[in-house]
Amino acid sequence: ALLHDVVEDTPTTLEDVSDMFGMEIGLLVDGLTKVDDDLLSRSVLKEQTYRKQVLLAVRDIRVLCLKFWDRIDNLQTIQALNPEKQRLIAEESRMIYVPLARHLGMGRVATELDALSLRILYPTRADRYDSIVHEMRELHEPNFGRIRSEIHNVLEHHKIDALLKDRWRHFSIVAARTTGRGLPALYTLDILVDRFLDAYHALGLLHRLYPPIPGKLRDHLNMPSQYGYQALKTSVQAGEIRLRVEITTRKLARFNESGVLAPGFEFRSSSFEDLMQSLIEGESAFDMESLRLASASIQVYTPLGEVRSLPEGSSALDFAFDIHEQLGLHAVRVRINGKTRQLKARLMDGDQIDVETSDRPTVLPKWLEWAVTPRARNSIRRYLRSKVKQPRSGKDKS
Repeated sequence: ALLHDVVEDTPTTLEDVSDMFGMEIGLLVDGLTKVDDDLLSRSVLKEQTYRKQVLLAVRDIRVLCLKFWDRIDNLQTIQALNPEKQRLIAEESRMIYVPLARHLGMGRVATELDALSLRILYPTRADRYDSIVHEMRELHEPNFGRIRSEIHNVLEHHKIDALLKDRWRHFSIVAARTTGRGLPALYTLDILVDRFLDAYHALGLLHRLYPPIPGKLRDHLNMPSQYGYQALKTSVQAGEIRLRVEITTRKLARFNESGVLAPGFEFRSSSFEDLMQSLIEGESAFDMESLRLASASIQVYTPLGEVRSLPEGSSALDFAFDIHEQLGLHAVRVRINGKTRQLKARLMDGDQIDVETSDRPTVLPKWLEWAVTPRARNSIRRYLRSKVKQPRSGKDKS
């Protein structure tokens, strides 16, 4: 960490670093040193630098971990740079380092990188979001205190040692879009216990204390989510407040936040190495598209309980096309968790979606503004192109 810029900013060479501090430190510093070649363009140099970091990360994952912290420091001290340079660094952080951190299970690092980057890219929207969250916190804090006390008393009565923590959603584009859905979209109550059995016991007690919202229970304790996140997720009706609650163990909470850096974390290196391989085998020196498609995702459910993974920010329309192209083309509206919504409605992790259809395709050009996934957008474009061509072919025949 102390030596990461020494090769770029001083006459010291990598050989000097290795001689003085050993080959292991030399490898880490090499992974953090940009590729330098006067014959290459700036864009090619960047791609070669990414490629180098990926290749070395497969050998020692600390290369990427150090890069994450270096980038967080850069984003926190970026004010002296001109706005365009700030924007480029923020965009690079979101495109490259946020998804890589997520794939390493480093939830806290990924969230911080994303939030810092977005505040540079969308400062006005971030300030507006902060204002909404601040108002909501002040409005509901008295109720939160009462609810925490009620839950704590019940758990204590049943000899469950638990820590209750408030968690407000960090600013993101998806979070900003879902502020209209109220408290459940922005706030989660975390309950940390000692053992797996305590987590399930606490869930049962919680559901006895407050009525659970149908269709909102997700067991990621036994079946970890895509990047290894483990917790029980539920929503309850606590008086007038609908509350999202996550229950996990203290040990798993450290895993969920720190990923590969948490002691005892079972890192699925094979899947990460497969991703790394795909990044360096693309058509360019570093396949950005593979990484973009591997970025943050949500898990949503069909009416029969089938799990579908979609990119964060996906709409109900994306869900319909993910099930089947014909379902997407004929979709007219959806029911999300039992409530009728438009096709453009943004989905949240854990949503259950039922698509309503018509006999004929209902595709509109504005659907391209609603869809996020390549599958949905490509299907919409193909259909719209076919409709443009049909009148011409009819005139030719006459």
